[in-house]
Amino acid sequence: MTAESVNTADLYDERGEDIQSIAIQFESLGGRTHFSGQARTVRCFEDNALLKSVVSTPGEGAILVVDGGGSLSRALMGDMIAEIAVSNGWSGVIINGAIRDREAISGLPLGVKALGSNPRKSTKTGAGETDVELTLDGVTIRPGAMVYCDPDGVLVER
Repeated sequence: MTAESVNTADLYDERGEDIQSIAIQFESLGGRTHFSGQARTVRCFEDNALLKSVVSTPGEGAILVVDGGGSLSRALMGDMIAEIAVSNGWSGVIINGAIRDREAISGLPLGVKALGSNPRKSTKTGAGETDVELTLDGVTIRPGAMVYCDPDGVLVER
């Protein structure tokens, strides 16, 4: 099964409680609806400097999981950062927060899940943490864990 063809419902049926399901109702906003890869993580709040720094490194098919605290007040990613992620080989980005430039992002070969959009820019102080364990909706995401996404949702290996 390739990353583009993973169906999360079938994967859950196969693995059951051995895999975790994030119940947050992320919107599918990127040009790729089905994507999977190993997790890299960022925790930041309304500041995207660390997110940009991480996607500026080789992604090697990974998924960047960003805990933005659920804030919709400022966008953590726009089309320019999404294009950087594409050029560096990232499979996708999951943001517990907002993006901007959603029309441009929808045309890129990148999986993007976020809570919504807001045209307001983020701050850029560099506040936050990278490669840390995150918990979203009670689901623990460890750096290196496999993450699977499609329009039905997000699954994370335990």
